[in-house]
Amino acid sequence: MTDTPKLIVVHNPQAYRFEIAREGFLAVLEYMLADGKIIFTHTGVPEALGGQGIGSRLVAAGLDYAREQGLKVVPACSFVAAYIQKHPETQDLVK
Repeated sequence: MTDTPKLIVVHNPQAYRFEIAREGFLAVLEYMLADGKIIFTHTGVPEALGGQGIGSRLVAAGLDYAREQGLKVVPACSFVAAYIQKHPETQDLVK
């Protein structure tokens, strides 16, 4: 991973996603809200940005948001599910 601490995640609630803009590309973590749950539906990182920890940074920000808002997490996206599996400290968020 390179420069991961410098990655700035922006929450774009109008678009229901978290975003990282870098090198002219946009990486996203998309979600839906329903009944006290946040359903993470898709993590998209352009190939040009792969291997920089961007997807993980997006998921971490999304999970932090869920915890702050008291939302249960539904990991409909396989990347989010894998991240939660690897980070036991986040598993209490899963619905």
